[in-house]
Amino acid sequence: MIRVFNHYLRRQTLLQVLLDLGLIALSVIGIHLLHPQDPTLLVPSAAAHGLLLSACLLVVNTASGLYQPTRRRSLNHSVARASLTLILMLAATYLIFGLAQGNFDALSSAEWVAMLCVAGIVAHRVYAAHADVPSRPPARVLIFGSGEAAQMVGQTLRECDPQARVVGYFPGPNETGSVIPEAELLRGRGSLRECAVELGVDEIVVALAERRGGSMPLRELLDCKVGGIRVTDLAGYFEKMLCQIRIDHVRAGWLIFGDGFQQGTYRSMVKRAFDVLCAGILLIVSLPMMVLTAVAIKLESRGPVFYRQERVGLNGSTFRVLKFRSMRVDAETDGKPRWAAAQDSRVTRVGAIIRRFRIDEIPQLLNVFEGDMSMVGPRPERPFFVEQLTEQIPYYALRHSVKPGVTGWAQVRYQYGSTVADSLEKLQYDLYYVKNHTLFLDMVILFETVGVVLSGKGAR
Repeated sequence: MIRVFNHYLRRQTLLQVLLDLGLIALSVIGIHLLHPQDPTLLVPSAAAHGLLLSACLLVVNTASGLYQPTRRRSLNHSVARASLTLILMLAATYLIFGLAQGNFDALSSAEWVAMLCVAGIVAHRVYAAHADVPSRPPARVLIFGSGEAAQMVGQTLRECDPQARVVGYFPGPNETGSVIPEAELLRGRGSLRECAVELGVDEIVVALAERRGGSMPLRELLDCKVGGIRVTDLAGYFEKMLCQIRIDHVRAGWLIFGDGFQQGTYRSMVKRAFDVLCAGILLIVSLPMMVLTAVAIKLESRGPVFYRQERVGLNGSTFRVLKFRSMRVDAETDGKPRWAAAQDSRVTRVGAIIRRFRIDEIPQLLNVFEGDMSMVGPRPERPFFVEQLTEQIPYYALRHSVKPGVTGWAQVRYQYGSTVADSLEKLQYDLYYVKNHTLFLDMVILFETVGVVLSGKGAR
C-alpha cells in the first residue's frame, strides 16, 4: 500500500492509473505529430486533448471498476465492464476531437487513430488484469500474536493483498487461548527479533490481545524497526489495508497523538470552493433530469415534489435536508422515525427508481450552496437515530466534526445500513474520512460515486 495525500492506495492500482494516463499522453502526442498543424497551436491542442481524454478515462475506468482487484472477478465480467467503458470512451473521444475541429459530419483520420488508441488501452486494461505476469517478490509478514485479532489480521491480509505472504504467527509471552493452528505458530525460534531476521521478514504486525505485564517487548520491536523491518500496530494496519478505523482495535491515545484529523482555515476554504464549483456544474447538468423527476412524482401521487427532513450536521447543529419525495406522504403517520428497508412498502414506484440511481439526492446540491452540506462527507443522519447511536457506538460523535456530504467514503465502500451493526461498520469508514480527508480523497470518492450511481449498488 502507498500513501498518497493521506489516503492509502494499492501499489498496483496506482501503477495501473499512471500507465493508462501515460499511454493516453503518448497517443495524443503521436496523433498530433502525425497530423501537422500550426506549430503555435500544437502544444495547446495536444495538452487540451490529452487532459480531457485522461480525465474521461480516469472517471470511466474508476466508475466501471476496472481498477478494482480482479481476484473475485471472472474474465467475462471484466470484458463486460470494459465493453461499457469502451462505448463511453469512444463517444468521449469523438466529441473531444470533433469539437476541436468543429466538424461532426465525418470522422477524420485523427479521430480514427485516437479511437483506436483508446480501444487498445481499454483492451490492455483487461489483459493486464488477468494475464499471469510475474510480479515483484511478495512481502513477508510476521504477525505478532495468536488470538482472534491476529487471526483477523491474517485473513484480511490474504484477502486484500495478494502480494503479501504471512510467514507465521509469533505468540506473545502472556497470551492464552490461541486460535491459530499449531503448525502456523513460530515456536522455538528464539526471540522475536531473531525469528524475524531468520525468516527474512519485511513487516511485523503487532496484534496482541494483552499488552500489559511485559507482553510487549518494546526493545525487540525497536531493534526490528532499526534493522529495516516495518513495525505496524493493529489500528494502523487496518487503516492501511481496509481504509477504515476499526472501533474494536483503536485506542483514544492513538487518535489523539497520531496524525490526521486536521481541519484548518486553508483546507476549509479549498473544500468550500470545490463544493460550490462541483455543485454548480452538477446542478446545470442534472437540471433536465430534475424537471422530469418532478413531473413524474407529481403525476404518480399526491403531495409535494420535494421533501425536507431535519438532519444533524457540523458540530451537532441541525438543518433541513432537501430531497425528492420518494415515499408516500403518510410514510410515518405514527411519528416514529424508521430506517428504510429493502422492498420498503412506503416507497412509491417513481421513488424506487430515483432511489436506486440516487436521483432523490440531487436537490441536496442546494444544501451544499447554503453551506449546510459538502459534496463529500459522512451522510447526515436524523437526530432521533444520532441520539441512539451516540449512546451505543464509541466515537460516533466524531463524524460531526466535518460537514455532512451528498456522498461519502462509507457510501462507496459499504451497502445501505438499517441497523446499529451497519451504522458501526459505516462509522469506521466515516472515521477514516474524518481523519484523512483531503481534496484528493474527495475526488476519489466522487469518481467511485459515479460507479455506485450507475450500478444502483446498495440502494433502498
